[in-house]
Amino acid sequence: MPAVTPNTSNQNDADKPATRRSSWADAAAAADAAKPAAQVPAPTRPPASAQPATDTPITSVPGQAVSEAAPAPSDVSSETPAFRRTRPTVADTIAESPLPDFISSPGLFVKEQKPRPAGGIRGAIYKLTGGAWNLGPGPKQRQEDELARRISRQLQGSYNTAVLSLKGGIGKTSTTVGVGLTLAEYRGDAPCAIDANPDSGDLVERALGEGIYQQSSPRTITDLLKNIESVDSLTALARYMHHAGRLHLIAGEQDPEVSDSLTAEEYLRIRKLISSYYSVVMTDCGTGVTHNAMSGILQSADNLVIAAGYAVSGAKRARSTLHWLASHGYEDLARNAIVVITDKDEVSSRVDKDAIEEHLSGICRELIAVPHDRGVADGDLVTLDVLKPETRRAYKEIAAAIVDGYR
Repeated sequence: MPAVTPNTSNQNDADKPATRRSSWADAAAAADAAKPAAQVPAPTRPPASAQPATDTPITSVPGQAVSEAAPAPSDVSSETPAFRRTRPTVADTIAESPLPDFISSPGLFVKEQKPRPAGGIRGAIYKLTGGAWNLGPGPKQRQEDELARRISRQLQGSYNTAVLSLKGGIGKTSTTVGVGLTLAEYRGDAPCAIDANPDSGDLVERALGEGIYQQSSPRTITDLLKNIESVDSLTALARYMHHAGRLHLIAGEQDPEVSDSLTAEEYLRIRKLISSYYSVVMTDCGTGVTHNAMSGILQSADNLVIAAGYAVSGAKRARSTLHWLASHGYEDLARNAIVVITDKDEVSSRVDKDAIEEHLSGICRELIAVPHDRGVADGDLVTLDVLKPETRRAYKEIAAAIVDGYR
């Protein structure tokens, strides 16, 4: 009985440490190499007539079947038959497949999360179900979110909006404060408001309150002009500014003998300084368009807010303001102006508000109405917390229209 030699190849391989693959493609290639070779189908034997003649006779052995002579080795083709297709290996498939971009296409692996409803029935259902049922925000919330997106749009550079009117007491300063506070609430960068009213403007008093302003150091635009050469940083500039939350303000001159002395050149110097630190600036221009600083304000303005009221005289003067601007070289500012009608005095039902709005809407880019609100009409401190939701919505629409005009 012949001796059988044991096969120790597997045992030796087991004693060797496993080779660490450098990549998943190498591991796949190793897996392909470990697979048994594909069985090649045997070629079909040719018929007897086609077999070559041989001189070797066929011999028979008693008790055994007669066997045919084996074909010569040269008769078997060493090449792979033409009908055979080579199956691609796993390594080839991985190498040819593009790798997914995990950085630029995260949405391929994570489902987009639906926005959370903030209020109403949708918000109540979301809270009651612990977030299991998320119907998404309703139409009103989507509109509010769109306004917030427009207001918070990132800007390249510094832009200035001038707020003016030809008639006093129709909501010009309250609009500047309300819109300025709205910009400060939604924008990532703090806005700045400048009181350039030559008639002892009260912009800072409306934003801070009369008592707080008198208790603070009442530095004004005149003080800034006297020391403007030494202001070389935002910290130095802050000494001449007041803060209503995130809204930064420069107070107007209160002395009647000095308030009307601001020139166009002086305003442009202040505007140049402010532009180094603030991307959004609002300028309360006071009443009229012909005082000393007005040419500098209009020269540096990117868009305008024209304050008007529902009184017949206020609507006519707003239209006159737009005509004056168009005829004095500011046609683009007039065409892109935003007319704000504030129902400050709560006019009677005899006034046709729709007719006044139609009278003004065709000569400006946008017309926005601010409803009557005691928080605006009293002429005192303006804070967003005490305003009606309709008033706050109007200020958001004005702020969004202002930022839309910055191109």
